[in-house]
Amino acid sequence: MREMEYLEELTGRYPVLDAVKADVLAAYEMMKECYEHGGKVLIAGNGGSCADSEHIVGELMKGFVKRRPVAGEFADALRAADPVRGGELAAHLQGSLPAIALTGHISLSTAFSNDVNGELTYAQQLYGYGRPGDVFIGISTSGNAKNIMYALAVAKAAGIRTIGLTGKDGGELGRASDVSIVVPEQETFKIQELHLPVYHTLCLMLEEHFYEV
Repeated sequence: MREMEYLEELTGRYPVLDAVKADVLAAYEMMKECYEHGGKVLIAGNGGSCADSEHIVGELMKGFVKRRPVAGEFADALRAADPVRGGELAAHLQGSLPAIALTGHISLSTAFSNDVNGELTYAQQLYGYGRPGDVFIGISTSGNAKNIMYALAVAKAAGIRTIGLTGKDGGELGRASDVSIVVPEQETFKIQELHLPVYHTLCLMLEEHFYEV
């Protein structure tokens, strides 16, 4: 199974991540089940982890290493919907695995921070977007980011499964998440350097499972 080849490649290139190999696989299985049942993935982090949240969305919502062409029936529907533009759309749109970064809604986040409490902004978005069966990925290098923990509490109350991507000793996030990937580093930049190959591997495994080309 090609998905497992990507996992083996991860630990081959980064032997230190062999310690979290089973956790990466568990996160993949959780995300795969979410997508198989029509769910979506919601992601949040701070600082560099905020950028990681957006990066993950970029790999899931369009082709990563595959073209992901739209289905033939939808291509026909596009041409019927707009004879002028439908052909171009059918040729260039790509299959998506639905994912939303909770980090980019500036008007919402600044308004909520000003009017209510900035530490609850991700929690508010998760409450609004999340549905049972979705998956929330919280990213915190320390595992103790307050806004991520507030969001995690909302996820648990709403029936949303959780993945914690962290480092050091895992912190609160590592202990409270359904699946925790605690990369074995202590310094923030080194933790972030290992987070990237972990989530790239998850995205590659998911794309391999859901798309043939």
